[in-house]
Amino acid sequence: MSVEHRRATASVTVLDVAGDPLRDTDVAVEQRRHAFAFGNIGFDFIPLANGETGSTEPSVFGGAAVAGLEDLSKLWLDLFNTATLPFYWRGFEPDRGNPHTERLRATAEWFSTRGVTVKGHPLTWHTLAPEWLADLPVAEVERLQRERIRREVTDFAGLIDTWDAINEVVIMPVFTAEDNGISRLAHSIGRIPMVRLAFEEARTMNPAATLILNDFDLSSAYECLIEGVLEAGIAVDAIGLQTHMHQGYWGEEAMLAMVDRFARFGLPLHLTETTLLSGDLMPPEIVDLNDYQVPSWPSTPEGEARQADEVVRHYRSLVGHPAVQSINYWGITDDGAWLGAPGGLVRVDGTPKPAYDALHSLIKGEWWLPRTAIRTDVDGRLSLSGFFGDYTVEAGGRTAQVTLSADGGPVTARLA
Repeated sequence: MSVEHRRATASVTVLDVAGDPLRDTDVAVEQRRHAFAFGNIGFDFIPLANGETGSTEPSVFGGAAVAGLEDLSKLWLDLFNTATLPFYWRGFEPDRGNPHTERLRATAEWFSTRGVTVKGHPLTWHTLAPEWLADLPVAEVERLQRERIRREVTDFAGLIDTWDAINEVVIMPVFTAEDNGISRLAHSIGRIPMVRLAFEEARTMNPAATLILNDFDLSSAYECLIEGVLEAGIAVDAIGLQTHMHQGYWGEEAMLAMVDRFARFGLPLHLTETTLLSGDLMPPEIVDLNDYQVPSWPSTPEGEARQADEVVRHYRSLVGHPAVQSINYWGITDDGAWLGAPGGLVRVDGTPKPAYDALHSLIKGEWWLPRTAIRTDVDGRLSLSGFFGDYTVEAGGRTAQVTLSADGGPVTARLA
């Protein structure tokens, strides 16, 4: 698929500080941000954002050790514009009544001040539910789940306005890997009421929030659930699709066929959890990825070459699909990666893999407008072509911000 539908050409009128057209003048135009959400998890940077230096232990939220995080953060920030932060209830509130709000707030602010949009994941999930929730009566579990949603959405409103409202609800009421209060609640009230609970509580606290229904089950069961949720009048802002490909890249044809099945609902699609490996692949007979345990799972030269090729193919095909609004890669580094898999874009030693460079060449190369000199005409206008997103216009040491969007209308840039 072509990515041309992500581009626009706009007539930009450049005005000087007095509001007069800047005629026949060379100005510098440079892209600052993509409108498309190119994301990655930000778990690794919780210690860095909180000034926790000197530790060699991973964060309690998961992720890499502190050593080398400054360099790792530069690689992260040079490529991605959206960060997912972990609100897994068990880690966020291990002791009842003592949530790690300030640590996550500091991390969200760290990203936000660097121009990164922050997303919270997730508000409702059976896995990693607090152990102290397990033996409580169902009615008490429901009350606490509602309070938890209201608390987090309220505390982070304006800083985090995008949430996975509920995660993996298809399996939620029948999940048996461990006893937990949330699965008991879902079994008691049903899937659609669980979705309603999550979305309506979050929506009440932050009406402007983007709320996502997220799942790894991409079968017809998820489609049926979505149909039921929408028929019930629950306002879903986006559909989340997990694509952890530890057993190998699915390929463009299979991936786009899956995306088309979910695009029929007319909602934006977020590829919320993407993984491609740079080492040996997980055996195909493994059903639950969590069941695969090996003492060492290294990245290999052959695997790294394969990963680089697959990352480019994966992103190019999905950015080319008009329903896809976001792609979130699941991990910048192999250090502390989920399942110990070599799914990161950076090796354990902190050096970028070929996949990092290949993805960078797309997002910040082929799909990016570097600093470019353009001359205005006699009316102070110039033609700006590029991917949807934010740009700066600079002349004489003064700048203005403009946005290219799908409406394609004329834009004014007043220097200040």
